[in-house]
Amino acid sequence: MPVGGFVITVDPGLRDKVVAQLEEIEGVSIYGVDEQGNVVTVLESDSSKEMESMTKAIEKIDGVLSLGMTYLNVEDEVGEG
Repeated sequence: MPVGGFVITVDPGLRDKVVAQLEEIEGVSIYGVDEQGNVVTVLESDSSKEMESMTKAIEKIDGVLSLGMTYLNVEDEVGEG
């Protein structure tokens, strides 16, 4: 199960709208939001492919400017075929 920490930078004028959309995505937990538009999140998924799909979906949300990974743990996938 991959778990990744991300800082999502959003347009401050669309911050509340983007946060509401992020809250609707299964596997996304929000741990902080500031006035500059930085949203601290943790993403959890069943596979690396699913994590990649989640990040691509987040990048497509109107108002998302960037998505920066701060850490990624994928120990459970080591050795899986």
